[in-house]
Amino acid sequence: MAIPATDTRSAAPPAARRPLARLLRYAQPHRARLAAAALCSVLNKLFDLAPPLLIGAAVDVVVAREGALLGRMGIQDPREQLVVLAVLSVVIWGLESVFEFAYAVLWRGLAQAVQDDLRRATYDRVQSLELAYYEDRSTGGLLTILGEDVNQLERFLDGGANDVIQVLTTVLAIAAVYFGLAPSVAWLPFLPMPFILWASLRFQARLEPRYAEVRRRAGILGGLLANNLGGIATIKSFTAEAHEARRVATESARYRDANRAAIRLSAAFVPLIRMVIVVGFTLMLLFGGYEVLAGSLAVGAYSVMVFYSQRLLWPLTRLGQTLDLYQRAMASTARILDLLDTEPTISDGPRALPVDAVRGALRFEGVRFRYREGGDVLRGIDLAIPAGHTVAFVGPTGAGKSTIVKLLLRFYDVTEGRVTLDGIDVRALKLSDLRRAIGLVSQDVFLFDGTVRENIAYGALDAPEAAIVAAAGVAEAHAFIAGLAHGYDTLVGERGQKLSGGQRQRLSIARAVLRDPPVLVLDEATAAVDNETEAAIQRSLARIAIGRTTIVIAHRLSTVRHADRIYVLDEGRVVEEGHHESLLALGGLYASLWRVQTGERDPDPLLC
Repeated sequence: MAIPATDTRSAAPPAARRPLARLLRYAQPHRARLAAAALCSVLNKLFDLAPPLLIGAAVDVVVAREGALLGRMGIQDPREQLVVLAVLSVVIWGLESVFEFAYAVLWRGLAQAVQDDLRRATYDRVQSLELAYYEDRSTGGLLTILGEDVNQLERFLDGGANDVIQVLTTVLAIAAVYFGLAPSVAWLPFLPMPFILWASLRFQARLEPRYAEVRRRAGILGGLLANNLGGIATIKSFTAEAHEARRVATESARYRDANRAAIRLSAAFVPLIRMVIVVGFTLMLLFGGYEVLAGSLAVGAYSVMVFYSQRLLWPLTRLGQTLDLYQRAMASTARILDLLDTEPTISDGPRALPVDAVRGALRFEGVRFRYREGGDVLRGIDLAIPAGHTVAFVGPTGAGKSTIVKLLLRFYDVTEGRVTLDGIDVRALKLSDLRRAIGLVSQDVFLFDGTVRENIAYGALDAPEAAIVAAAGVAEAHAFIAGLAHGYDTLVGERGQKLSGGQRQRLSIARAVLRDPPVLVLDEATAAVDNETEAAIQRSLARIAIGRTTIVIAHRLSTVRHADRIYVLDEGRVVEEGHHESLLALGGLYASLWRVQTGERDPDPLLC
């Protein structure tokens, strides 16, 4: 589905005000299928309403015989008239069944198509949003939108839309029959309708905020469950199962209470409407009977009208259920469209830079940066990294080292100044070109639930087997992969939980090697492994750093001592720079960190 770009970063998103109108805009590519489904619903209901007319005609045949409607049309024999009515009954019931099958297939197909389009469009939008968007949002809340909210809309399109169309068709068709048969009493069954419509609108207005709260509570509960499942090892290690069970029980109770508030109101609708409906039925039964006794209304017509009074009014009792389903769907639709209408603040630049043309020269010019909350993290960074050089950023925790990587990859944009790649402001580059030029090996390795082969080839999905094996060899991962039960076809589990930390890190390096980026960023790549694994990883990194610009972020100074240049950050500023030996001779912050790590002095908490 084509998703129109709309800036909705305002206090009152338009999707929240008119979700149905916005939904119809998004569903425009399916308007032909929508029209066909609606037509089949109308035709099905028209044929469904035809049997009472046949009953009236049969009563007319039995009472009036040759004077019945069919007799006046030329079929004099009452037996022949009944045969004609029987044939018409078979045809009408057959057509009703055909169109019921057709509308069921069309509405369900439409529901699945819209559901699929919205889920894919919503997921694409989620992927396009900057990291800052996720700071105040839980993964579980987004999963609720992508899953439960989209499914709620599908349920309404599957059944609720057809119900609305058929109720409208029933009202219009029966009104036409009534005023055609007996205009003097035709208006009686319609007397309750203004009240029913007024009550429906009142219920809708009162249900809307209740279901919005239901969806909000569902998102909070989903976020808590997703967070707990992700941290199950921590929960178990701290024996916090009972605490987390209480938290889940509390949020589940709040979700249940929000639903109860909506259910109590929606459940009152049908009994109230039922008592109003009996008024219309009773009026038709009474005054229509008077018309028959007075000889101004035929018995067959009276039978039809009494029967139709039920057919007209009883479906309105389902209006409450349909309204309930509609409000649930619109609450979900508002959340979906709010997400779809959220525009990324990190926009794609206009300039292409093919990866083969990247030299890898980087500059930070007067760079200042602050996150959404808090003060400056970087305070005027000025430095140049020549193409093909290896540079390192070190410093205490919170000095701004990892922020430099995020700015380089444009996970965030600078607050002031600029970052350039080969002299081009990274904000002017296409995001895909910029990020293809940079390979990131992070301390927090994320492996997907798939095979070893699939995870190595993640950055180069069409890579041949020989290239995958070669990359694993460079990363010193081939030996342990060969020892796995199924080699490169071994499943690594969710987030790679079946592998050790060192094994996951080597696969991450192999992934970067296979991609062969001009710029390599190593963000604490050896911080969580043992000394032997670190030595193996360092050998791998030394090999793959040859001929490319390499940026190393590290706490362990032993991993950066051979860098061409080392920048020491403190409180967002470069306070020292130079080679390992020159920085030691300077006797400043770097030398102090080195002495702590080599055991020459006790650690200072401010430096760790």
